[in-house]
Amino acid sequence: MIVFLGEYEATLDSKGRFLLPAGVLKQLPEGAATSFVINRGFDECLNLYPKENWGPVSADINALSEYEPENRKLKRLFNNGATEVGLDSANRLLVPPNIKLVAALQKDIVLASNGNKIEIWDKSKYQQFFDSSFTPEAFSALAQKVMGNKKQNE
Repeated sequence: MIVFLGEYEATLDSKGRFLLPAGVLKQLPEGAATSFVINRGFDECLNLYPKENWGPVSADINALSEYEPENRKLKRLFNNGATEVGLDSANRLLVPPNIKLVAALQKDIVLASNGNKIEIWDKSKYQQFFDSSFTPEAFSALAQKVMGNKKQNE
């Protein structure tokens, strides 16, 4: 599994393509840099998975029982619009128009690493998220709430 680091700014062209930053390309093993899956994120963003990272995530979601209404709903929402995309000869990725609407992507975007995927945000929404959500105190309180009972190096 590929785990990403970093935050990168990019620009969507008139066709909905963006240049995958060199900093992201360097983190991809040979052969993994050509095929990705893009889908809706949990917040106002999109998720970009290298194809090899998509498989296990998709398998977890699709293994959920069909007999539970919430499972069916999650599967539909998660899989709706999921699209395989590939790099063109100029290292650009095309954001499909239907999924571009989900995150209201305009021209300026941010690619933010989040573990096994990269989140694609409209730049203004990304700044808004951090401006409104994360003061140092709020960040500390969230870390304590989520990680406070977990042992160090567990």
